[in-house]
Amino acid sequence: MLKQISLFLENKPGRLAYVCRVMGQEGINIRALSVADTTDFGVLRLIVDNPSLAEEKLKARGFLVNITDVAGIKIEDRPGGLADALEKLGEENIAVEYVYAFLNKCGDQAMVILRLSDNERAAAALRKRGIPMMTEEEAYRN
Repeated sequence: MLKQISLFLENKPGRLAYVCRVMGQEGINIRALSVADTTDFGVLRLIVDNPSLAEEKLKARGFLVNITDVAGIKIEDRPGGLADALEKLGEENIAVEYVYAFLNKCGDQAMVILRLSDNERAAAALRKRGIPMMTEEEAYRN
């Protein structure tokens, strides 16, 4: 499992840029991100190369930060590759709460971040079904 940083952002110009700048100034590389927004605020989700440092630096700047375990999976980079993986999780009765794409590829495979209803069962099901998971090294490296 990977560590995901989540924080609330006011839906104002420059707020996302500020968080990205903080990460850059602190030498923290953003590997994947997702923003879900509403009228007043957004939820920023980040996969970074140093989650504990990111949490520390963001909290020091007044952000409410949460760390969540998420699954990083590797799928065939072809039409239907993601559907195949998601169907296998559904067959195991594991719900996907949200999903977003990773910025890099791993060889010829695409990488995807999943928030799942049961991480331990999901990891076992993915292994059983032949879906490789990203290691922290693959996710966090430059």
